[in-house]
Order: sequence, then structure tokens, then C-alpha cells
Amino acid sequence: MSQPSAADEQKYWDLWKKSKDPYAGDMLVKKYLPLVSYHVQRISVGLPKNVSREDLKSLGLMGLLDALEKFDPSRDLKFDTYASFRVRGSIIDGLRKEDWLPRSTRERAKRIEAKIESMEQQMLRHVTPEEIAGEMQMQEGEVYQTMNEYFLANVLSIDEQVSDDDSDGNHSFSIRDDQTIMPEVQLLKNENIAELTETIRSLSEKEQMVLSLFYYEELTLTEIGEVMSLSTSRISQIHSKAIFKLRTLLS
Repeated sequence: MSQPSAADEQKYWDLWKKSKDPYAGDMLVKKYLPLVSYHVQRISVGLPKNVSREDLKSLGLMGLLDALEKFDPSRDLKFDTYASFRVRGSIIDGLRKEDWLPRSTRERAKRIEAKIESMEQQMLRHVTPEEIAGEMQMQEGEVYQTMNEYFLANVLSIDEQVSDDDSDGNHSFSIRDDQTIMPEVQLLKNENIAELTETIRSLSEKEQMVLSLFYYEELTLTEIGEVMSLSTSRISQIHSKAIFKLRTLLS
């Protein structure tokens, strides 16, 4: 079955909003289902292999169906933009509710953190992943993977409300002036940008390219592999190494 044309899609939207026509709904889901695969690929980059990609797809599909239910075509907003927000939010919310990081990984990450702190106190400098791996009798790749998974788990554990005007939920509302940037906030932002820029320059050319293609161009690891003529697994290794270096240097 081919993708619906723009004219057909508008007809499906009309039918869906008017009578929740099942066929129209199915066709709209079919058209935007690739959004789910896209976000699953990007989010799963930092997740361990024990996390089922099929479970992530199910969470993403729930977000897509939620977007389909709540989207108003009359608003000045593209559905793929709105649906991307919902799909990504649904996957992240699902991950937050599950303790997906194995206890063994948490314990190993804490041992690595303790070893890094001890070594840096002794050497009075940042230690390299190779040095950490040697001290811990681990493979260098295992150090990268463990710490990046642990970092992502900590990020996801932050209670970050993902919502929009259509959400129900228990919110706390505050009024702020988004037009005026406080001088101290702007100064801190500029300092952070300058520090991050300088740190990124210390990475290898391949690492910089992978980060640029992944976070700026928003390509998947598979697409980056095609651009750089490298395997997806090799791109994943480069990405993990770059993120580990940035976290270590910026800490």
C-alpha cells in the first residue's frame, strides 16, 4: 500500500476529525509511523542492549496515537512536528517509569566514578579512558558504554514534565518574562557555550563529525555510517567515546 498523497491526506484528516473514521486513522498512522522508528533509533543510542527496541516502538506508537487524537489541523503547526514531540515524550516517559539500567551496571559505574576521582586526586589532572580501563582491568569500550548508560539513566530520572497545552496533568504555573534575558543568565550561557566549543575542538575529526551529524543534522547512526562509509557499530563506538570525553572534560 502506497503512501497517501497530500490531497488524500487532507481527506483523511477531514474524515478523522469529523467522525474518527477508522480507515482514515489507519492511513494517517501508516504515513507517520516512520517518525516512531526515527526516534527509537536516536533515543536507543545510549541505552543498553537489555532494553527492548520493540518496547520502545510500542511506547512511540502510543505517542503517535495520542498525537493523532489531540492534533488540531486548523492550528498553524505541522503534524510531524507535533507528533515528534509526543512520540519522543512517550518513549522517555516510559523509560522513566522502568528501572531499565541493570543493577550490575549501576554498581560498576559507581566503582568507575570512585576510581576516576581517586586517580585524578593522585595525578592532579584528567585521566584518560585507557588509564581507567587499565586500573579497573576492563576493556576501554566497556568504560565508555557503562558511564554513558549511567549518565543517560541519571538524565532520564530527572522529573522533567513533558507537556503542551492539551495535556491534563498536575502542573504548577508561573509567569515569567521570556523576552528579557537576565545579564547573569546570558553571561553563564556564553561561558558554557565557549567552554563546550573549546572542549569539542579537542576531539578528533571523526568524533566532531559524528556529533555534528547526530545532534545538529539529526541523522541516525545508520545514516551517519552511510555518510562516513563506516558501519553503524563503529559510529556508535565513536559517539560513545566522544560523549565520554565531553563529560569527563566538562566535569
